[in-house]
Amino acid sequence: MTRRTADQRHRDSAPTRSPGHESGHESAHESGDELLDVLMAFHHPTRRWLAELLEIEGPASVGRLAGRTGLAVGSVSHHLKALHRHGFIEPAPELAQDTRESWWRSVRRPLTWSADDFATGTAGRRIADAAEAENFRHQVRSVAHWLSHAHEVDADWRRAASSTDTVVPATRAQLEDLAVRLRDVTQTWSQECLDDRARRPEESRLPVRVVLRAFPSGPVRP
Repeated sequence: MTRRTADQRHRDSAPTRSPGHESGHESAHESGDELLDVLMAFHHPTRRWLAELLEIEGPASVGRLAGRTGLAVGSVSHHLKALHRHGFIEPAPELAQDTRESWWRSVRRPLTWSADDFATGTAGRRIADAAEAENFRHQVRSVAHWLSHAHEVDADWRRAASSTDTVVPATRAQLEDLAVRLRDVTQTWSQECLDDRARRPEESRLPVRVVLRAFPSGPVRP
């Protein structure tokens, strides 16, 4: 029996539409459902971990990811299919040594949403709220890991890292304006970093995580 190629094996999980079109603001009910599917697929701790491993450490086979994470091969394959279906990763069959291997690479894709896109009390709102909570937990885990392991990083890199905290009176319009400015700056800076990596691949680099949160907040009780 002829063994299926990697491309053939992954057809069942291939995206049916161009990733990034989902939006809770769209009027079509199917579009809202698609966004919820994306949120459930990505805001799962294991899938988020696998997606970041591929993005930060580069393409890998299912077997290599299983060895890296300690997860069963079948479990890794299951989670990768969900990520593939929603455009977060794609097959990399050219890296396989033989047809039995399944290799994957990360895909940078947009994902913008708000829990307020869904009516209070609906299943969609519960899913969106759960995704927001898991996203925050993911950020907290990343900060906690940095604080615990910063001493392992070169001192110059530690000094280059930063944290900004301020509280000022602002209008809603000003808060919205800040969100747009921060998003634009982050996106522009990210693209500049990617372009520079392509031009100067020999430069020393580390994966840098940027977490920006701006929100109304009173005194934080210790």
